Amino acid sequence: MQMKNILVTGGVGFIGTNLIKSLIEKGFNVISLDNYSTGSKLNEIQEAKYYNLDIEKISKINESIDLCFHLAAQSRVQPSFDDPEESFRTNVLGTSKVMEWARTNKTKIVYAGSSSKHHDPSDSPYAMYKYLGEEVCKLYKKSYNLNVEIARFYNVYGPGENIDEKFGNVIGIWRSKVLKGEPLPIVGDGNQKRDFVHVYDIVDGLIKIALTNINHDDAWELGTGINYSINELFRYFKDKFDVKSINIPNQPGNYKETLRENDDSIKLLGWKPMDRLKDHINSFN
Repeated sequence: MQMKNILVTGGVGFIGTNLIKSLIEKGFNVISLDNYSTGSKLNEIQEAKYYNLDIEKISKINESIDLCFHLAAQSRVQPSFDDPEESFRTNVLGTSKVMEWARTNKTKIVYAGSSSKHHDPSDSPYAMYKYLGEEVCKLYKKSYNLNVEIARFYNVYGPGENIDEKFGNVIGIWRSKVLKGEPLPIVGDGNQKRDFVHVYDIVDGLIKIALTNINHDDAWELGTGINYSINELFRYFKDKFDVKSINIPNQPGNYKETLRENDDSIKLLGWKPMDRLKDHINSFN
């Protein structure tokens, strides 16, 4: 299929910005839809077109779109406990609006799923509503024959990550603490392990999924296939910044382990993720 015009929802967020840069370099026309609730105007790229719209208003985009990457979401576990209704509205209702728009316009969708699906979704509003977002995709795929593929993300890091104590992941939270000269909080015993995947590999995986004609009956798993304990991650930070840690109580929704579940993306799409975690931490100022 000849793809020219691509829509990225959540286009001024961390992953969306990196994706748009890559798509522009590959010569696509790119349109972004974002409500700027967590993304930044500073992330806008001159060659792309930006709509400041909520995901529920996707039907207002009446341009011809060949493909949509649906990344817009409430994307962190802990904030989802503070406002579960907003998490539901964005991640489930928003995804339903995207599917209906895609059905009307016969547009291929690549949906950003979450590896939290492999744990008990009722552990957090975030996990449940990302899981239900996947189920909405599967409903439209089966009942309406919509061309939709699910990409399941693990713990994404890299340039442009959110350096923020509320909306950052562990690396973003710790970078924020380093800047303030505060000790790095380790949740629980720190033995929980995470499959950290670089955003460049996520972008490469997303584009490969978009361009393939292979339909996955479940989801494309985008993890490195290597995991690190939070204590190991702390050692990288300690080597770089000579910081101290502080243990804080375990949090709800804090899984013991994430690790890529299968190799389909590697075997079928030729995706080649790289472990760049230590280099990334050593690159910080």
